[in-house]
Amino acid sequence: MTSLTASLARGALTSPFKRAGRPDATLPPDRPTRPAAPVAPGPLAAYRRICGFPESGELPLTYPHVLAFPLTMRLMTGRAFPLPVLGLVHTWIEITPHRTVASAEPLELTVYAEKLTPHRRGTEVTMATEARVGRELVWESRSGYLSRHRQAAPDGTMPDGTASDGTTPTGTTPDRATPERGTTARGAGPATAVPTAAGGLPARTEWRLPGDLGRRYGAVSGDRNPIHLHPLTARLFGFPRAIAHGMWTVARCLAEAGDPSSIRSVRAGFRAPVLLPATVTYAGDATGNAFELRGEKGRVHLVGTVTRRAGASGPG
Repeated sequence: MTSLTASLARGALTSPFKRAGRPDATLPPDRPTRPAAPVAPGPLAAYRRICGFPESGELPLTYPHVLAFPLTMRLMTGRAFPLPVLGLVHTWIEITPHRTVASAEPLELTVYAEKLTPHRRGTEVTMATEARVGRELVWESRSGYLSRHRQAAPDGTMPDGTASDGTTPTGTTPDRATPERGTTARGAGPATAVPTAAGGLPARTEWRLPGDLGRRYGAVSGDRNPIHLHPLTARLFGFPRAIAHGMWTVARCLAEAGDPSSIRSVRAGFRAPVLLPATVTYAGDATGNAFELRGEKGRVHLVGTVTRRAGASGPG
């Protein structure tokens, strides 16, 4: 995962020189590709363990995203990418497995930046990932990443009441952005809304998350973003403690979703960070087609839906 580490370092260096919200911003046409290669069994086994997937069987639904993430970071930290990678917020993900993928199948991975979308709290970029076996598209995903910035109104004020120089009437810091409950999930065709928090889903089980979960998942996935590693590094970015990886929360929930071959698509929206250590509740309906992750006082961290193939059922 040295390429991912290098991309993180490059992102830290280039982010201060990028200005989000430029009206003339365009996305790079590049499509970084990893040639077909078998999945390494050791890292895959570690990923299965930390996310709660079975020890054997089909490739976990979220694993191609992990394998392709170094390519995504390489593209997002390049000079031609218009948004600063530091501070980007992963707001939603949509996964479409076109068929189950065996762990031994060699995957060719491609990523590209699909579109920029104006957002009331900044600019959102949709990143696409595709996995192929030979020429067959077997898996794809779309992810939304929000670059938070304020845009001045004609009178020079911001939507939250701050002046164009960033100050507020009280001298306080404007609220942090929270991922929206309805964001565009596809680059073409009708907009796909990220599912809204149900709030009434019955609790199924409780998970105790240790303080070092971010470091452990980072070692497995290669995503060693400092907000996940230690309270000290997390505080540099405004978090009181290290936070869990959003993709770990999705993966852990999908490990409870039943037979992966029955799943036609998954949509999930990230609502609030999980501060570590934590005790969280996995909630879902009887079919396994709607789920959410809740924390203290019922705060919703993640909400998602699963669409099944015709005639398929959820967890037994």
